[in-house]
Amino acid sequence: MRVLRAEMDWTQAELAARVGVSRQAIIAVENGKYEPGLGLAFRIARTFGKNIEEVFTWNDRTRGESE
Repeated sequence: MRVLRAEMDWTQAELAARVGVSRQAIIAVENGKYEPGLGLAFRIARTFGKNIEEVFTWNDRTRGESE
C-alpha cells in the first residue's frame, strides 16, 4: 500500500481523506499494526483503482500461531 501511495504521490493524510479514515489508521495498516476490515480494504483498493487482491495479500494463519 505504501508503494501504491507513493506512486500516486499521495501523503498518508491525502489517502486517509480519500478513503474516509484517520491518518493514524493508514499508518497502522501500512506498518502491519492493523488489518483493515473488508469494507475498508475495498475502499482503499478502489481508491487506488485496483482490485483488493492487488493491494492486500491474505494470510489465513492467525497472528502468533506457530507452524
